[in-house]
Amino acid sequence: MFKTILFPLDRSREARDAAQMVADLVKIHQSHLVLLSVVEKTPPGQDHEAHGMDSPEAVAKLLEAAQAVFSQQGIATKTIEREGMASFTICDVADEVNADLIVMGCRGLGLTTEGAAESVTARVINLSPCPVLVVP
Repeated sequence: MFKTILFPLDRSREARDAAQMVADLVKIHQSHLVLLSVVEKTPPGQDHEAHGMDSPEAVAKLLEAAQAVFSQQGIATKTIEREGMASFTICDVADEVNADLIVMGCRGLGLTTEGAAESVTARVINLSPCPVLVVP
């Protein structure tokens, strides 16, 4: 059913929590797993350390660590590193790799009116070319 699963990663606890769900889905459906991480420039006024995904080195290290975690479970992965706005980049990559499913962690920021405009997850849900599974 899900031949290709796209798993966008950042340094959040929610992404780490979603990893086991991704591993289970990949095993059940014998899917190809694509790991994606997006280099985002730190917005003006935001703390560089709090953001954490604004250098290619940080993103490469994150992808390498995630690839090792899945490899230990016998899951082969393809990794993609891109630069841009996370929500648009996730949807573009989903289209490029013909993803059948995107699995994302969610911080719950999009549950308020103020947070909806800022939520990467909410934007991906609205723009995605395929179904999105949000892991709380």
